[in-house]
Amino acid sequence: MREFDLVIVGAGAAGLTLAHFAAKIALPGIGPPEIALVEPPAGPARPGDRTWCFWERGPGPWDGVLAARWDTLSVISPSGARHEQAIGPLSYKMLRSRDFETHVRAGFGPNVHPCAATVTAIDDGADRATVRATRPDGAPVSLGAAHVFDSRPRPVPPGARTTLLQHFRGWFVHTEDDVFDPGTASLMDLRTPRPRTGVSFGYVLPTSPREALVEYTEFNRDVLDEDGYEAALRRYTGQVLGLERFTVAAREQGVIPMTDARFPTRVGRRVFRIGAAGGATRPSTGYTFGGIQRQAASVVRSLERGRDPVPPIPHRHRHLAMDSVLLHALDSGRLDGAEFFARLFARNDTREVLEFLDGGSTFGRELAMGLTTPVAAMSAAVVERALAPLRAGAAPERHPR
Repeated sequence: MREFDLVIVGAGAAGLTLAHFAAKIALPGIGPPEIALVEPPAGPARPGDRTWCFWERGPGPWDGVLAARWDTLSVISPSGARHEQAIGPLSYKMLRSRDFETHVRAGFGPNVHPCAATVTAIDDGADRATVRATRPDGAPVSLGAAHVFDSRPRPVPPGARTTLLQHFRGWFVHTEDDVFDPGTASLMDLRTPRPRTGVSFGYVLPTSPREALVEYTEFNRDVLDEDGYEAALRRYTGQVLGLERFTVAAREQGVIPMTDARFPTRVGRRVFRIGAAGGATRPSTGYTFGGIQRQAASVVRSLERGRDPVPPIPHRHRHLAMDSVLLHALDSGRLDGAEFFARLFARNDTREVLEFLDGGSTFGRELAMGLTTPVAAMSAAVVERALAPLRAGAAPERHPR
């Protein structure tokens, strides 16, 4: 059995982020940690290319590999009213997974050891944990470490009162004429058909006057089939955006659970969960990349100080409680999702909404924002949510934003 200081299972956003930052520190009395990065062999077990979006204040560690960034965001109401605002000093950023992965792997030093293998078991221990896996040729491999961080998606999430799915398909479009404003990203375009419960919206991220990622997204319980997504995108690009002559260069698709389930990050004395499996996804939005960064930073600080590196849930308890109420209100049909989001952005500073969604707002400001939403519907949802039973989880975890 090969011995390491850390074993990281999974090489998606969470695994690569932790490996990137942990490789640069010194462990007390040891020095730079020896890290094994275990990832599935090439094939269907590896996710395809995807796009991650997030916002942050000022420059960030991934600015050199961003696909695009925007300093102005717009939200369009069902009636077509546009709320557009500059969000400085924040920026909304788009990062493509292949660029992120290439950048991170290029920076690995000799203390990071990639291992292509399928993990079959993780055995906890008092002083060490053991990761057991099988290589592509069938050979078994065992890796021991003081700490194991598992970023693999849970096959079934924990029980929850409410679980919705954020499901979406995007087209990377190229138009024959200049039709996009590359300085402004459309965060939510609510001029889409309203589902019986939940909400649907379009999402336009222009990278040039003739190129953009255009997505159709729904928050509800049931995903669409192939024809459903394609029809929704044709309707959105044609009838809503008025695009006439364009080609689709690529597609992306994903499903993200939006759940009020609780995700324990410590699953053993030496074994921890990170990323979406460790509660990094914000339930009300599906955004995960920013939570991953905060979670990884906390783990690295603990390792540097010789402390128990338990990954934190990167969202405040009160924000998770608020998200749970919103999910219930959307799922029950008590809340008109399109009107809720339109009012939220129209009646508040976009920067303050983003600060709230990233966990940086004050309680007083959150109360003020709450008063701009449908108070009666949300109050009823508070009571109903408190009485709702926990249900077994059943949603897949794939392609977090």
